[in-house]
Amino acid sequence: MTQPNQTHGLTPIAALMCIVSLPAMATNGMNMEGYGPVSTAMGGASQAMDHGTAAMAQNPATLSLMDPGARIDGAIGLLGPDVHSTMPGFPSAKSGGTSYVMPAFGYARRTGPWTYGVGVFAQGGMGTEYSATTFMAGGSGEPVRSELGVGRVLLPLAYQVTPDFAVGATLDFIWAGLDMRMAASGAQLGSMVTAASGPLGGALPGLAGAPWARIDFSNSSDFSGAATSTGWAAKIGAVYKPAAGVIVGASYQFKSSLKDMKTTATGASMSGCMLPPADSVRDQPKALTCDGGGIFSDTGRITVVDFQWPSTLAAGVSWQATPALLLAADVKRIAWSDVMKDFKLRYDSAGVGGSVSFALPQNWKDQTVTSVGAAYAVNGQLTLRAGVNLADNPIPDALVNPLFPATVKTHYTMGLGYRMSPSSEFNGSLTLAPKSTVTNGMGVVVTHKQTNLQLMYSYHF
Repeated sequence: MTQPNQTHGLTPIAALMCIVSLPAMATNGMNMEGYGPVSTAMGGASQAMDHGTAAMAQNPATLSLMDPGARIDGAIGLLGPDVHSTMPGFPSAKSGGTSYVMPAFGYARRTGPWTYGVGVFAQGGMGTEYSATTFMAGGSGEPVRSELGVGRVLLPLAYQVTPDFAVGATLDFIWAGLDMRMAASGAQLGSMVTAASGPLGGALPGLAGAPWARIDFSNSSDFSGAATSTGWAAKIGAVYKPAAGVIVGASYQFKSSLKDMKTTATGASMSGCMLPPADSVRDQPKALTCDGGGIFSDTGRITVVDFQWPSTLAAGVSWQATPALLLAADVKRIAWSDVMKDFKLRYDSAGVGGSVSFALPQNWKDQTVTSVGAAYAVNGQLTLRAGVNLADNPIPDALVNPLFPATVKTHYTMGLGYRMSPSSEFNGSLTLAPKSTVTNGMGVVVTHKQTNLQLMYSYHF
């Protein structure tokens, strides 16, 4: 992937695609709590109201609610997660992943009954970073981290069938990137093995008693992970006006069709502390520690097998209660159970030869998200918004991994819109997610809270 100081050779859309692959911290599972500051300030409600080009990330039929003409939206999101993991007998480990910057772009034009456009949005993700001195490093002397980012280029099309009914759809090009540096005991790593072959498979019993073992694939780029993939998805939606001031809407996002994420042939490594030292142990890298033993170290390719984004069914209603007051509510069902039963990896050795496959049990449940919000137009220029986003935790407590703490449940949201002129406006939102606490099956207590900000400038022409 092109580095940031090289993006001058890219088209604006291609450059933005690179940037938007930055990860989002988990909110509704791995989804954002809202897309665009208008929707996010109202708790993420979006299915039955006009909230700009972010509609293509939710219900594309709502694009038909925009005024005739065209609009361009440029947005930036600042996500501020605060994650701590604590294990009895050890100091608390604070994640260093505390700030993520995520831009977005959308263009839409309404001509007669048709509305069309293009957008680039971050879909979501999750990630944490723990230093080499925390218990999360397992005594390996190296940091551990995860960073998953998923983004989409969306091509929407909406059609006004009647004055009261419209439909819409998008074709989505998706890309995903993942970094992971994980430490575990040899026994824990062995419990994840589902298949092994070749010399590497023969070496695995020697790691069974290792005090630590590692799987590492990570790069220095802020724009992509060491393991990457691309694919496709789509969504459909509709809106209907059953009475004056009332709109109902619904959408369905299809499960993605992503290729397996892969590193380069030598973009990953497996290592472990072998006790006692074996004749086959290689020279000990200086960065790793293994008191009283020797280090096994090998390079190869990691393949993340069949990682997909789930289908989502959503429905909502909005009511223009007075000329100044808009109320909106959505219910969304995210089918995590269909895509997050196991997190599957395969490591193909480029050194000793052979391969080993792993499965990290996830067993995520389907998630229900309820969004409720209100917008009040103070005058022709200023609009105030507030809302709440309520969700259950899709991960069974026993299986929560401190590297992937997608555990936040409640979001309190607020924001405002300010129209500077008939053609330009500013919108912003602030999300406060109070602390959630989970104790997993190994006794690790994971706490997670967030403070998130979205800002957007819109130009109408």
